[in-house]
Amino acid sequence: MLPVIDMRCRPSYLHDFFGRTAGTPEFETARWLNRRVGTREADTHFTRSSTPAGFLQEVRTAGLSHAVVVGRHTPSQFISNDFIHEIVRADRALVGIGAVDPVLQGERVAVVEAERAIRTLGLKGINLEPGFGEPPRFADDPAYFPIYDLCQALGVPVFLMSGPTTPDPRYNDPSALAVIARAFPRLSIVAYHGYWPNVQQAVGVAFRYENVHLVPDMYIFQPGSSAYVEAANSFLSQQLLFGSSYPFRPIRQSIEDFLKLGIRDVFLNQVLHDNAVRLLKL
Repeated sequence: MLPVIDMRCRPSYLHDFFGRTAGTPEFETARWLNRRVGTREADTHFTRSSTPAGFLQEVRTAGLSHAVVVGRHTPSQFISNDFIHEIVRADRALVGIGAVDPVLQGERVAVVEAERAIRTLGLKGINLEPGFGEPPRFADDPAYFPIYDLCQALGVPVFLMSGPTTPDPRYNDPSALAVIARAFPRLSIVAYHGYWPNVQQAVGVAFRYENVHLVPDMYIFQPGSSAYVEAANSFLSQQLLFGSSYPFRPIRQSIEDFLKLGIRDVFLNQVLHDNAVRLLKL
């Protein structure tokens, strides 16, 4: 069996958004999203990760070598970097990504917190969600440049949230990636959800800029995603990474489905494992 690093894997106990509390609207949304993206087992499977031990069991049962747990800092959802650190320090298989919002926190506070997340807490990168702000912004908004500059200096990747759940879909625009990649050529930029359904545009930006990486995660199994696979079989083999989007899709099922997409055997190990090792310096 090939080693697998899941670049987007969160326990349900992380936040109500991930189905932490039965009987809430968020719990029902987690069930709905599981059905929407093709979960074949019970749409409440994620309740198995309602405790730290349960989450680790999910990771081990799926056969992951590492699971990447991502923080969030938006007006509607805050998962602290200390909480992410607390989760991932419990087991060597868990890797943490911090989060800041320089608009909410202010530039100086956000930069200091991002540096603390990397240097003190040992997290492996910083997640930003410009399109989920109030008001929403594009990823190339100058408000985020100090974070890009810091991460480039520290040699860690920046993760950008994208995809169809962006409240205003106009902000799910991969063209901003080109601006960032040009301005920060030594910065590794990772797009969660791969800007689906704007697949061709995202792949085009990644063609031009080798420091742009795509993690389509659960959307790689949706209609219109074949370009990710075609590109992985050529120039994108070192820039595409696997993610399950757990708890919104089962980890094991996502691995099994990923192996059937048609990515050539010669590139599978890179996409499932080696690219993440290089990016996260594991």
